[in-house]
Amino acid sequence: MVLTGKEAEVKERFFPKLTRVLAHVPFADELVAAYYCAFDKTTPMRAKGILIGALAYFILPVDVVPDFILGLGFTDDMAVLLAAFNVVRTHVNQSHRDRARDTLERLRRGEQVSA
Repeated sequence: MVLTGKEAEVKERFFPKLTRVLAHVPFADELVAAYYCAFDKTTPMRAKGILIGALAYFILPVDVVPDFILGLGFTDDMAVLLAAFNVVRTHVNQSHRDRARDTLERLRRGEQVSA
């Protein structure tokens, strides 16, 4: 599979950023499930595009509400992800959620996770 620029950027930067900010992201399970859905070959292209856009917003170094602001930093990221989820929720399935849960458990134990 040939990745577009945004897809490659998300693949490269998603897990390093998630690892850094995991303790501050209350919606990590949905975020990781969205990641797995976006890179699932069975997910329709329209849904992939919407999810890649939301995930790219999460990894951007600059956004509407800077991530370092405690209590507010990830609210804009969450709003973007939830809006994307509302459009593509039927494509985020149980296998994506199970994989997300397993990945988060590994991250919380300090294990490395790669794209």
